[in-house]
Amino acid sequence: MPLTRSPAEAAPKVAEAAPTATEPDLPTARGPVSAVVIAALRAGGGRSLPDDSAVARTDPYGEDLHMALYVLYELHYRGFAGVGEALEWDPGLLRLRRALEERFLAALREDVPADRTAAEVFDELLVEPVAQVGSVSGHLAHDGELWQMREYAALRSLYHLKEADPHAWVIPRLRGRAKAAMVAIEFDEFGGGRAEHMHSRLFADLMRDLDLDPGYGRYLDAAPAEALATVNLMSLFGLHRALRGALVGHFGCVEVTSSPGSRRLADAMRRLGAGAAAEHFYAEHVEADAVHEQLVRREVIAGLLEDEPHLDADVAFGADATNFLDDRLGEVLLAAWGRGDSALTVALVDR
Repeated sequence: MPLTRSPAEAAPKVAEAAPTATEPDLPTARGPVSAVVIAALRAGGGRSLPDDSAVARTDPYGEDLHMALYVLYELHYRGFAGVGEALEWDPGLLRLRRALEERFLAALREDVPADRTAAEVFDELLVEPVAQVGSVSGHLAHDGELWQMREYAALRSLYHLKEADPHAWVIPRLRGRAKAAMVAIEFDEFGGGRAEHMHSRLFADLMRDLDLDPGYGRYLDAAPAEALATVNLMSLFGLHRALRGALVGHFGCVEVTSSPGSRRLADAMRRLGAGAAAEHFYAEHVEADAVHEQLVRREVIAGLLEDEPHLDADVAFGADATNFLDDRLGEVLLAAWGRGDSALTVALVDR
């Protein structure tokens, strides 16, 4: 399929690695902390790890912290080729992960409003702005080029190829209405019991239409810190019971805003002639997430707050933190594309 590429993509491509069955290769480090983490995983543990003072010197939104945190979180998902599964619970790695999480979370609590209620946040989210100023989906729908859509899909693959997995952590931490509705939504996300309908599978099909490699984690090295942070956020919330309210807020924010955004992205795929599977992924989300939006507000959020009203501020924080990081990523993408540059840290590798 002929593709229009930016000048930045004219650079020679790195040779494509042989695919593995399920596990991606370890990525390239982005700084001293991520370098030590990756070296420790390659060595099978036993390495001296950065202390809290080293973590305190990292940028809480920067490349080094978020690559290190992403790699440590991935041990709880599919892991990496050649990395022993026992390292998932290595005490030293867990201690370092906790220090990185605290650095990231402290910055978010400083930068995200702390005095809002869930009702206030979700009332705002239900109002769709007329002008899509600063909207990545709006840009792609009306003015975006195919190379920009390919970059967007490559970055989003870090989540969509494990879509719904981070949110599943919250299920055993809910009860009653909230749990029942959450399971119903997740059942849809996982294809209603049919593997070929799983949203992660549909996104892999989208990537093939865009001539992208659908391998799990394939574009980790291409993702800037702002993209890594959006995925790290849901892992952070999901892996901590104390942050269950924030994860519900994150999930609610995604579901409430997904349908209109997906409609714009389906329009973009159609306008760009990206392919039937590429258009179908977002068209599927238009319908499914319109239903999910009602369930998540009326049953998941309302049910959680009926059981645990003290989590109201946490739900609001989770949604606001999601928007905060998505806005940061959007600014990076639109600024780079506006200059005619790639927003990726390395050039795309095609299938």
